[in-house]
Amino acid sequence: MSSAIWHPFTQHGLGEAIPNVTHGEGALLHTADGRRFIDAISSWWVTTHGHCHPAIMAAIAAQAQRLDQVIFAGWTHEPAEQVAAGLRALMPESLTRVFFSDSGSTAVEVALKMALGYWHWNGGKRHRVIVMEHSYHGDTIGAMSIGARGVFNAPYDPLLFDVARIPFPAAGREQATLDALEALCRQPDAAALIVEPLVLGAGGMLVYPAETLRAMQAICAKTGVLFIADEVMTGWGRTGTLLACEQAGIVPDILCLSKGLTGGSMPLAVTMASEPIWEAHLSTDRARMFFHSSSYTANPIACAAAAANLALWREEPVLDRVAALARKQGEWMAKLADFCHFSNPRQCGTIAAIDLNTDRPGYMNDLAPRLMAFFAERGVLLRPLGNTVYVMPPYCITDDQLADVWNAIGEAVISF
Repeated sequence: MSSAIWHPFTQHGLGEAIPNVTHGEGALLHTADGRRFIDAISSWWVTTHGHCHPAIMAAIAAQAQRLDQVIFAGWTHEPAEQVAAGLRALMPESLTRVFFSDSGSTAVEVALKMALGYWHWNGGKRHRVIVMEHSYHGDTIGAMSIGARGVFNAPYDPLLFDVARIPFPAAGREQATLDALEALCRQPDAAALIVEPLVLGAGGMLVYPAETLRAMQAICAKTGVLFIADEVMTGWGRTGTLLACEQAGIVPDILCLSKGLTGGSMPLAVTMASEPIWEAHLSTDRARMFFHSSSYTANPIACAAAAANLALWREEPVLDRVAALARKQGEWMAKLADFCHFSNPRQCGTIAAIDLNTDRPGYMNDLAPRLMAFFAERGVLLRPLGNTVYVMPPYCITDDQLADVWNAIGEAVISF
């Protein structure tokens, strides 16, 4: 009997094999047919410390025996309080408020609603959101609206709202990006800029300088436009620091976090806001409250996983592991330097990417599924973005496992 499951980002009409994963440990995934795969993309960028980390699994098991779920509107529980306090201690001091949701997309939706609510309740007429070319912020309606337009969302175009766009600050074009941003920020309807700091993930692992990120935030601060950092992918050490914004020496007005928030074990997200955002919604008037929630907001079991993850960041040398992995990624990138079959090698912290040379670059060419099958045959889980091959492994990956990943990429560079 065939499966009834409709998988995300999967064209079932192609009949591609779908492995059945039975268990995971560290950087490895095991399948029902006895194979094992090195998870070189952290299972869609979420797994930080490794699969089934003992401390996180123990916290989940213990919480499941105490409290599984409770309404969070007007109620609270200890795991959520622990996470909020832990984030306040770990994140920038000016981000004083923690709003829970379920995923990166919803964290972004919350950020957009907070920003527009801020201007609405402060009597302003600002409503325009500014975004960056090639960006991706999720697949819900608001998140799609502020992401790149194309084959991903063409069928849903009637649902999407208009935004203002600035060009991606490619090398040599940084000033053009800043000039475009300043012009838009000076428009009377400019409400907020949202960016993926330093690295555009689904857009092709595109990297831009910290100096440009700092300059963008400065323009927003000068013109009164709110600055939203979508660190759903770039946070939790991926770019070499806890937050990518740290490398630019900036703090956003609103911060979106998910993926590594629970170490990748459970779905959970937060949107952290500065005090002015909170105060804009604070009133004795109930109509002024922040109208957003979901049934599972701040689920206690997910919060227990996040609290355990925060403890690991406090008590263990996680950033040392991040630095070591980043160094090894750079060494492997250097070993490919003599090949002429790829271009645009780039790295930001633990994220490394190359573009395989092809006559049909882009997400929808047929190279990506062929590459994915090629890597799977070699026991490696990589999911190229079109002709872009990237490596973003959990921080626990061993030297031998990382070597297997990059050796497979080396074979692919020659073969394709």
